[in-house]
Amino acid sequence: MRHLLQASAAVIGLGFALGTPAQAISYPIDCAILLCMAGGFPSDPICTAAKVEMIRRITPLPVEPPLQLWRCPMGIDPGLASEIGLSLALGPDGLTHEVRAYRDGIEIYHIVEYRHRIDGEGHLVDNTLRGEYREDGQFQWVPASYRTGPAWLAEATGGRTITQTTPCDDSGGGPFRPIGGQCNTSTETVNELVTGIGRLRGVFMRFRDWQGNYTVESIRY
Repeated sequence: MRHLLQASAAVIGLGFALGTPAQAISYPIDCAILLCMAGGFPSDPICTAAKVEMIRRITPLPVEPPLQLWRCPMGIDPGLASEIGLSLALGPDGLTHEVRAYRDGIEIYHIVEYRHRIDGEGHLVDNTLRGEYREDGQFQWVPASYRTGPAWLAEATGGRTITQTTPCDDSGGGPFRPIGGQCNTSTETVNELVTGIGRLRGVFMRFRDWQGNYTVESIRY
């Protein structure tokens, strides 16, 4: 853990350790978010404030990028970086591979609206966006889907993940019509709300610490 904190502090140029908050009177909040997220947000005044700010950013509306490293000045000490095995190779975003891995490890979904009704014909509305960081470090929202999203998203929303098989249309006119005399079926793994009839809106985020432990934050509205 100590090596992790040293590495993070070297990368973001912070002059404090988690155990000495009194020495960190002034600091860029995004530097603290990065450092504390890597450490699993331990119970510390600095990390508590950093987590509160991160949650505030993803609380609608609007939904902001949870980690904004363009606000965190990077001051890398070559000697310390070499001592703890950090690479000084910077990408187009000005970040090292180690820092970028934590940033890109953040998974965030904004479910603007999801409605699924199982009836005679079925009814599905899935307006979901996924946040991602571009190669240059900027944040953007891209079209996504709750239904075909990762399994952790279903768990975070109280739903479930199921394997669904769609039978082929052996009449010859459907999308899964017989090919070469055989009737092919379609199988996919999807997320759904447990009730079968439901409506969902919210922001759901997952991130990991240096040990690979995941934390999920859910904000419904």
